[in-house]
Amino acid sequence: MKDLFYPSHIELNEAAFKKNITFLRDYIGKDVVFSSVIKGNAYGHGIEYFVPMAEDCGVRHFSVFSSDEARKAQRASSHSSTHIMIMGMISNDVIAWAIEHEISFFIFELDRLKAAIKEARRLGKSARIHLHLETGMNRLGLAPEKFEDAVQMLKENHKYLEVDGLCTHYAGAESVGNYVRIKKQIENFDEYCSWFKEEGIEAKQIHSACSASALNYPDTIMDMVRIGIAQYGFWPNRETYMNFVKRHPRVDEEHQDPLKRIISWKSKVMSTKKVPAGEFVGYGNTYLTSRDQNIATVPIGYSHGFGRNLTNVGIVLINGERAPVAGLVNMNLLTVDITDIPNVQKGDEVVIIGKQGDQEMTVASFSEMRNFMNYEVLVQIPSTLPRYIV
Repeated sequence: MKDLFYPSHIELNEAAFKKNITFLRDYIGKDVVFSSVIKGNAYGHGIEYFVPMAEDCGVRHFSVFSSDEARKAQRASSHSSTHIMIMGMISNDVIAWAIEHEISFFIFELDRLKAAIKEARRLGKSARIHLHLETGMNRLGLAPEKFEDAVQMLKENHKYLEVDGLCTHYAGAESVGNYVRIKKQIENFDEYCSWFKEEGIEAKQIHSACSASALNYPDTIMDMVRIGIAQYGFWPNRETYMNFVKRHPRVDEEHQDPLKRIISWKSKVMSTKKVPAGEFVGYGNTYLTSRDQNIATVPIGYSHGFGRNLTNVGIVLINGERAPVAGLVNMNLLTVDITDIPNVQKGDEVVIIGKQGDQEMTVASFSEMRNFMNYEVLVQIPSTLPRYIV
């Protein structure tokens, strides 16, 4: 039952998600743990909606950026076997909560390791940790000169620590321009993992691959992969898709993208109006009618992630036809030219992202119009909009 109070809504296609998961699991191998990355509100898809759908499709491991996302995922989960892993921000004051709920978290500095030990001792329960190693990205990661101190702390407090993983993250695995840097990181990570093993630190899982590295550098597929953008039906970039097709000619022969977009964004026509030739539409004088035109108003604007830079550039779908934006994109609404689209009525469906008839507005095309990446467009879709599984 749709909530009619909202001006637009998001639909998530479960069948498309199942296809993506099947393809990705076949690719990475059945013995590799699939961790669904749901940071950024599940890349705009909505954590509280996406997690139950993913669990219904058999996913039991989720990666988040921060503790607030972990809490949201935990509340959305209905399976006792589901595990949540925090890759980024968790304050020392929240570590006790993570330990109590058996949520694992990355360690990339000794201060956090000390805090984990302190809270685990106090609670009498082991902290589940992943040592995030600095291999050359120079953002987050435990520096090599800190390894010996970390090992000493791990050995002295082994009763209170479970080393779930050794991990790292690559600096732009989607681009061939970073090839040399990525290969050096892979080399460093292999060396560091061997060193920790020699020191007696046996991690349950070795993991380093995100979507881009798993698809471009198959040797980074280890015990677990952290798949974000690909599970939602998007390639990290065009280059990654082309590289994959070169290595897997069958995909090219079938002329069918194995990844299916699961998100659609829909609204309705709010009002229609006839505007004579030679009149301006909306604020200012950015759009002048060149003939007698029909204009439709749609209750979507830049407050919803449909940016002002789509003024006179953006396109939506109405009645299976492309309707160009006509005039300034406002905070809460936009106007589109429907002159050449017959029989448009108040209440007709408007597709901002997704398919309608034979036409489709992809996130990629939406991104290109805004000069953004897929990631940016997705995460800017308001979290307040209702999501529905279809």
